[in-house]
Order: sequence, then C-alpha cells, then structure tokens
Amino acid sequence: MAGQKMLKFVTLHKEMPQKRSADLRAQDFDEIYREFAAEKAAEQASRCSQCGVPYCQSHCPLHNNIPDWLRLTAEGRLEEAYDLSQATNTFPEICGRICPQDRLCEGNCVIENSGHGTVTIGSVEKYLTDKAWEMGWVKSIKPRNERTESVGIIGAGPGGLAAADVLRRAGVQVTVYDRYDRAGGLLTYGIPGFKLEKPVVMQRIEQLELGGVQFVLNCKVGEDLSFDAIRGQHDAILIATGVYKARDIEAPGVGAKGVVRALDYLTASNRKSFGDEVPEFDSGELNATGKRVVVIGGGDTAMDCVRTAIRQGAVSVKCLYRRDKANMPGSQREVQNAEEEGVDFVWLSAPKGFTGGEVVDGVMVQKMRLGAPDASGRQSPEVIEGADYIEPADLVVQALGFEPEAVPSLWGVPDLAVTRWGTIKADFRSHATNLDGVYAAGDIVRGASLVVWAIRDGREAADSILTYLAQPASVAAE
Repeated sequence: MAGQKMLKFVTLHKEMPQKRSADLRAQDFDEIYREFAAEKAAEQASRCSQCGVPYCQSHCPLHNNIPDWLRLTAEGRLEEAYDLSQATNTFPEICGRICPQDRLCEGNCVIENSGHGTVTIGSVEKYLTDKAWEMGWVKSIKPRNERTESVGIIGAGPGGLAAADVLRRAGVQVTVYDRYDRAGGLLTYGIPGFKLEKPVVMQRIEQLELGGVQFVLNCKVGEDLSFDAIRGQHDAILIATGVYKARDIEAPGVGAKGVVRALDYLTASNRKSFGDEVPEFDSGELNATGKRVVVIGGGDTAMDCVRTAIRQGAVSVKCLYRRDKANMPGSQREVQNAEEEGVDFVWLSAPKGFTGGEVVDGVMVQKMRLGAPDASGRQSPEVIEGADYIEPADLVVQALGFEPEAVPSLWGVPDLAVTRWGTIKADFRSHATNLDGVYAAGDIVRGASLVVWAIRDGREAADSILTYLAQPASVAAE
C-alpha cells in the first residue's frame, strides 16, 4: 500500500507543471505529500554537505544557522532543529514560504553551485515550523519580569511584529498601531493566500496578543491619532510602516475604469478570502474572472498579480516588462511558476497609453530593445520606433513598485529627517533616527525590499531600543 501511495506521489509530482493551471493544491496531492513530508525533509536535509564555508548562512539576511538545523533535521531531532531556526528568525514558517530562496540561501548552496541541485532549504524550514506548531513546540511569550517601560510601534507588518516579539519577551509593554483592520501588513493583505496562507500569519499575531502586545487597528497616524500623541504615551517609538505609495504610470488613459493598482487588486482578493464584504470585487472592478488581464511590471508583486488572476479564472493573463527575462528584478522561481500556470510574458514591452475612453479595452504597447548600461550597470531599455501595437485588455494592473509616503508632512513631524528618496534616515546599525527615542526599520528605511530584511531590521531595532531604555534618562537625552 505504501509503495502504491509513493508511486502516486511520484506521478503527481512529475505532472505538477501540467496541473498548475488547474489547481496546484489538489487535495489528493496534498494528502500524499503530507504523508511523506518527514521523509522528504530528512532526505533534503541529509544532502547538506556541512561545508566549511556555509554560503547559505552568510547569504541569509538573518544569518540563520542553516547547516546545523539541516543536520538536526536529517538526524530526526526536529524539535532541536526548530529551536535553532527560531533562535534567529521570528517567523520561520513565513520565510520558508515566501523568501526568494533562489536568490538567497538556496541560490548560494554549495551543492547547487557544483551542479547537483540545491538543498530545498525553504521547504525544510516550512516543514519544521509547521511541525512545531502541530506538536506544541512553539514557545509562548512569557516574560520573566514585567517592565514599566513602554514602546509604541507604528506599523504591524513583518518589521513591526518582529520588534514587538523581541521587546515583549524582554518584558517591555508594547502597543502596535496600524492603519488596517487586521495586523500583518503586506503579509495579510499584499501577499496572496496561495503563497502565504492567512491562518499562518494570524496564528503569530494571536501569539503576540496572548503574550501581551496591544494592537490599535484602523488607526491612521496623522488623522486618527497624532504622532506627538503616540510619542507622548511611550518611552520609545519604532516606525515600521513600510512603503505603500504606488508608482503610477503617466500615460494617456491611465484614469480609465479597469486600470487599477496592484495593492488594491491583491487586497481585494485577500479580503475576500477572509470572508469580508468586498463590493469592488463583487462588482468585477477588482476581479479578473472572465477577463483579458494585462499586468505591467516585473517584480514579485507583478508575479503575485498574474498568478492571482490565473486563479480567479481570467480568460488570458499577460505580463508586460520593459526589459528581458534575464533582467527581471523578481524571483526567477516565481516567473517559472507563472509560466507553468499559463501566464504569457511579453518581454521588452512597455505601456504607452490605454485605449477605450472611460472603460479600458486595450494597452498601447511600445516595443523596446536594450541599449547601453545605465549608472547601475543594467542595460537601459530604448523604444523601437514604429513597432507599437495594441494589446486587448479588460483589466490592467499596475505593478511598478512602491515608494514611501511623505511621513514628516503627513504626521506633522517636519523635524524627522528623510533621504532624498523620501525614506526615513536612520543609522544602519542602531536604526535610530535624528529624533531622540525614535527608531525606524524595514522598507520605510530601505525602500521596497524583502520580508526577511524587515524581520532582521525589526529585531535589530528592538535590541537597540532595549539598550536605549536601559540608559539613564540624562544619557538617553544626549
């Protein structure tokens, strides 16, 4: 019987690319995969060479001790393996699912570089943490001693939540303020559920709440509550708002109905998965069902949009990107997944405008070629004159990335220093801003980046805040 199930597992595994467009998460595949998950995890973990120079660890932003927890996994010491992975990563089950391992740990695996295929580090990390939750190995937040100091965190995304975890475990009183009705930031509303199941995020938020972290939701700083009011209630502040201002296309027809922003589109889909009332989804405004969809952009957000559109039952899904495949900023693994699911990539193409008047019915596309390298070393796209054409579209999703909002003016804090890009200026080691007791971490400092970097920044900022809180008041004010 076991042999028959394993044969079925292998058959389904081989057929998976053909099954992607139908349903990646077919129930029979999932059941069989779960049955053999322990064996697959041990098999992959045992492939780790325990090399003298663990490039996987050095290329992980959190510097996770990957070789050692892989060794423990291979030996069947799963609880110890989980404890080791948790020691440096607040949310290993999230990183195991959404980190671009092909650009980080797995992409620098010694076995991969020698041509034998990478150890699937992310999958093992996901398996370990899911097992830890199942078995009750995940330690609740129980500070040894409660402290009187209070820290306010603005932003309930990965950076803010990681900082809250560190601070609360140290006994500090923590309050997290966020603009949305649920905590999690992009983990909750920006990343599709097929990549990051929402119960996985919610269980961590529940853990923080049970551990004493206070959440003030539906709170827009500068409107519902001033920054000065928040600062006055706490001994230190961490700004971890992320970057939410979408980069819009400047072209004729961009205001037409059917031309939407990526975050609006993804948020509507995620809200629907929570069972919320989403009028824009139900009306079809932010729903790809039965439509010809064009997504503009080449990053991971664009990949989230095209793969969501496929799952919503779009008639066709095309992705326009002004450079070629080799120059895409997003994960190549995500591109491969999208291609297998039926997304049509139109390389060296950029939007020139939109047709249809009040309701979009097409994208005016101009063909490009790669010219001389720019200041960053990447070849600059150049327009090929006379090669324009119109791509039919019923829904166009702009996924060109995000920029920081004008925090100093929105919050009424003109003295808060920012860079020429609008990100908050903070020390790269301590994450301290120019304002006493105010720190900043994550994308609001880095610009749009990876979840794993936000987690690292949040943890580091929390450590710096603990040091700040331990100083005499006269020293901290200097």
